[in-house]
Amino acid sequence: MLASNTELIRRIHADLADSYDEELELELDDGDAADTGAGNGDRQRYFRELFRLQGELVKLQDWVQQTRHKVVIIFEGRDAAGKGGVIKRITQRLNPRVCRVAALPAPNDRERTQWYFQRYVSHLPAGGEIVLFDRSWYNRAGVERVMGFCDDAQYEEFFRSVPEFEKMLVRSGIQVIKYWFSISDEEQHLRFLGRIHDPLKQWKLSPMDLESRRRWEAYTQAKEVMLERTHIAEAPWWVVQADDKKKARLNCIHHLLGQMPYHATEHAPIELPERERHDDYMRRPVPQDIIVPEIY
Repeated sequence: MLASNTELIRRIHADLADSYDEELELELDDGDAADTGAGNGDRQRYFRELFRLQGELVKLQDWVQQTRHKVVIIFEGRDAAGKGGVIKRITQRLNPRVCRVAALPAPNDRERTQWYFQRYVSHLPAGGEIVLFDRSWYNRAGVERVMGFCDDAQYEEFFRSVPEFEKMLVRSGIQVIKYWFSISDEEQHLRFLGRIHDPLKQWKLSPMDLESRRRWEAYTQAKEVMLERTHIAEAPWWVVQADDKKKARLNCIHHLLGQMPYHATEHAPIELPERERHDDYMRRPVPQDIIVPEIY
């Protein structure tokens, strides 16, 4: 028996509220929802603006699909700078077939013998796609340099090659947008402590992360050299002030939306077709022994 119109509307609203709860779960995971430093009004304004920006991201996605635009967005920054948080908010309401994340692990033995950029090329977008790199080929200018995973010759070759590589991408029709998430020494220290004391987040701290904390100054020097030598007109760097996670997310998404001349696209009206019904159809009961127990 089909539900009444009133019941259908109630269910639709409940499903919508459940989708918004996903965002609250992310905030709870970050520890932000329990932050007593911000008033309830501040949190409401944050959510209201985030949902508005996410609505604009959906329009951007539709425009990218319609125009067959190709976009690479690079997210770099120190450990715990908030890159993953903003990536989650960008992709949360988008089609993963249009907007996807590339987060590559450390190269294996075979990949170490390849052309340095080779393993990244297969993740580049086709027409109508957006690819978000959660760390990128800039590993060579950061972690590899600081940790000694590359020698001086490889390091210098990277700086000779990367501007030409990115110019080549742009000439081929791929827009390259690069963000550096900047946090202070004190803020990273606090975020690391938070992960250490949260059993649900301890997995985020690798031995490499802990070593990077010790080498703060070396990372700072490597970052400064990277920004100076790879900030090119075709693919400039943009620095996001990220000590405040919520502001960083909103500022980054707002800036990203301004990097493309998108507009709302026309969609054909969607009508739900009537379901076919046959008198000889009988739905079979599900065997009880395969039903998941309803504990909640």
